[in-house]
Amino acid sequence: MEIAPLIDELRANEAVFASLLRSVPEDQRTWRPAPDKWSMLEVVCHLYDEERDDFRARLRSVLDDPTQPLPPTNPEAWVSDRHYADQEYDTMLDAFLTEREASVRWLEGLVDPRWENAYQHPRVGPLTARMFLTTWVAHDYLHVRQIIRMKYQHLEATSGVSLEYAGGW
Repeated sequence: MEIAPLIDELRANEAVFASLLRSVPEDQRTWRPAPDKWSMLEVVCHLYDEERDDFRARLRSVLDDPTQPLPPTNPEAWVSDRHYADQEYDTMLDAFLTEREASVRWLEGLVDPRWENAYQHPRVGPLTARMFLTTWVAHDYLHVRQIIRMKYQHLEATSGVSLEYAGGW
């Protein structure tokens, strides 16, 4: 697979996220579809942290020196450790979109990157730069799906109308 379309997709997904997330009303921002599920605010905070501290940081590490340990990540712990529920939604959304823009600029500015550089993970084996870029795009898709599902669930929970006529989810 070519690299340029992946970078283009990250750029396009910035607009997708902006469109989906800017329209979230106040009452939906901290609403949870279930007690053990994330709110929209927590999803936005997660996207911000993943952008900076996971995908871009780890891809940079593998491109720069694949023999070095990867920057540590713990997305599940970040929810409480970084106080996602206490953050301001619009501030975090703007921060995420700014980081995405910076990521795309950085990717477009790379000169002769070695996409086959691989960090040798002790349990899962080689993790290539290409793999990190590709899974970054896949991570976007997973969260786009999650956000749309959360919007559907919120409508279902608050509208007082059966959504069966719309079709099966």
